[in-house]
Amino acid sequence: MNDYKICKRCVSDTTISEIQFDSNGICNFCKIHDEMEIQYPIGKKGHKKLKQIITKIKEEGRGKKYDCIIGVSGGTDSSYMLYVCSRLGLKPLAVHYDNGWNSPIAVSNIKKLLEQLNIDLYTYVVNWAEFKDLQLSFLKASTSDAEIPTDVGIHGCLLRVASKFNLKYIMNGHSFRNESLMPKSWTYMDGLYISSVQNKFGSKKLKTFPNVTLSDFFYYSFIKGIKAVPILNYIKYDKTKAISVLEKKLDWKYSGGHHHESYYTEFFQTFLLPKKFNIDKRITELSGFIRTNQITRELAINELRDNEYPYRKELINYTLSKLDLSYSDFNKILEDKPRTYKNYDTYYPLIKLFQKPIKFGTKLGLLPYVLYQKFFN
Repeated sequence: MNDYKICKRCVSDTTISEIQFDSNGICNFCKIHDEMEIQYPIGKKGHKKLKQIITKIKEEGRGKKYDCIIGVSGGTDSSYMLYVCSRLGLKPLAVHYDNGWNSPIAVSNIKKLLEQLNIDLYTYVVNWAEFKDLQLSFLKASTSDAEIPTDVGIHGCLLRVASKFNLKYIMNGHSFRNESLMPKSWTYMDGLYISSVQNKFGSKKLKTFPNVTLSDFFYYSFIKGIKAVPILNYIKYDKTKAISVLEKKLDWKYSGGHHHESYYTEFFQTFLLPKKFNIDKRITELSGFIRTNQITRELAINELRDNEYPYRKELINYTLSKLDLSYSDFNKILEDKPRTYKNYDTYYPLIKLFQKPIKFGTKLGLLPYVLYQKFFN
């Protein structure tokens, strides 16, 4: 396209609708990254902050069987975080949200991690008929947010398990240095959005799905005092080195791609997003790697230019079969006009009204800093 533009520092480009460039051609996501580098330092400052956090968690967990919880998927980030927390002397309870899409590698990795690190596991198995209906609803909604039923479900599950065991700390495996900030136009999620899409397209009521409504958010955050702790933001987290450590020390296996430990996520990222929405999530991951000197910009550009996101045809067949979705109906979904979260009921209009309180909450540590960046920058 004639107005195509790419950041001169990373590989974020105008396929991201909300991207902006300064006079030097640097994008707003690079600037957000630099702000978060200040918010989450590494090196001596990061080590000091991390030590303070770990000490507080241990003190509050004294006498308890567990002092925090960690969501585990069998993928790189959550596996490495489990390893790091174990090395730091924490007593985590591992929590797995089983949505029916685990690959054999994911199952094997989780088993190896827990056995070798001597960590207990709490597994939440979804009601498949209900969850399948919700996933179909989001495919029919024709937005790029078709994976958020899993993302919201995981978060809702972790909050409920933390409350059940009277634990206040959820160790968050997201690293802004590796994954960057996901644009709202690519991924938006909230509990009202989930309900709105399901009410419009679904055939079942969400009776067991652990949604996170606004009241849930306030209850778990402010009444129960549960907070997410982004441990990986305070260490120099090199994903390639993390994979090597996990493979050598725990006989862990790489799934072959980012979040490909889930068959549905692999289908979603490698086929549905690029095919229907012209979204390539490698852009945000590679941009993070560039900003942290894990890869050169030239190599990243070459990878995106020379290689389409590889997908497995057999995985498409498997996905459609598991969802009981015919090829003709799936083709209709692919051909349907793309829509966005703005076409459905969400909390976003309300969130915008509370910009200042949300910013204040991030300064107090009550809300994740990335939350403010996601919605307002």
